[in-house]
Amino acid sequence: MKSFRAFCLVLVLPGVFLSGLTQAAGDPEKGKALAYTCTGCHGIPFYMNAYPSYHVPRLGNQNSAYIVAALTEYKDAKRSHKTMQAQAGSLSTQDMEDIATWIVSLKGEANKTERFPEETLAKGKKIAEAVCKNCHGLDGQGINDTYPKLAGQFSDYMIKALEDYQSGERQNPIMASFAKTLSEEDINNVAAYYASLENNRLTDLHLK
Repeated sequence: MKSFRAFCLVLVLPGVFLSGLTQAAGDPEKGKALAYTCTGCHGIPFYMNAYPSYHVPRLGNQNSAYIVAALTEYKDAKRSHKTMQAQAGSLSTQDMEDIATWIVSLKGEANKTERFPEETLAKGKKIAEAVCKNCHGLDGQGINDTYPKLAGQFSDYMIKALEDYQSGERQNPIMASFAKTLSEEDINNVAAYYASLENNRLTDLHLK
């Protein structure tokens, strides 16, 4: 149970720690212009990060405040990814609000959810039911806009995020301390569960 509780707190990602950010109204037209370079990765369905290899996260239908929180952590070098740090480094908070507003205004095209063994999903659901639903919901939607939606996200991306907290590639001392209590099996199972969810899931985007 200690491992389950730790997992839930880790998977909140920056949402709970950045929930105090005041979110201004975003301008989707400005966001569209600012997000032009984002399309090189996030506009290509099933695009893979080159090294290490994992899927670039789905953004369609994501919570806007979470997008701002994630970009803020890249800008502040609390997440280690050179391309994302370079992209976020020049953005103001208002720029981030504009980008997030535009992204969530788009309708993602239907995507296939991943398939996993029933035993894996049952173990992952047990973790979600025990603790994680209090932050992300059992349906993976997040209890409010500052928490990331997880339903339909790529499992390998979620695994990589949690591994980065364990290794320090994502820098947050509280989250790192929780992540280090997780086993590889804990991470794989719950990532599989959330990736498999169909209802109101994250989608691939064709940014135009």
